[in-house]
Amino acid sequence: MPMPRDRNTDLVYSSERGRICSRCQRPIANCACRTPSPVAEGDGIVRVRRESKGRGGKTVTTATGIPLPEAELKTLARELKQRCGSGGSVKHGVLEIQGDHCQLLIDELRERGYTVKRAGG
Repeated sequence: MPMPRDRNTDLVYSSERGRICSRCQRPIANCACRTPSPVAEGDGIVRVRRESKGRGGKTVTTATGIPLPEAELKTLARELKQRCGSGGSVKHGVLEIQGDHCQLLIDELRERGYTVKRAGG
């Protein structure tokens, strides 16, 4: 029966293999857990909507279905936040911009070549 792994004894460096990933125990160059996740395929339509449920009454504009990897999505989010003049974030592939900026996001995403629909009311 194998011994349970103790978190205090995880290997982080080996003179034979170099730096070791603490999650998958492989060399950093071959790390399986750090590879970017594939882009989720949708119907190719970016949906922009205004939400305030579960946010303490604060309004947030969300954009879902943007077909970009996580790193590029964060770059796009930064540019859109600057364009809107407000904060925001990317959570689970959903772009969130603070405030009601639906029309501005729709116009900006259309200029960038995306097919955009306004969702919700």
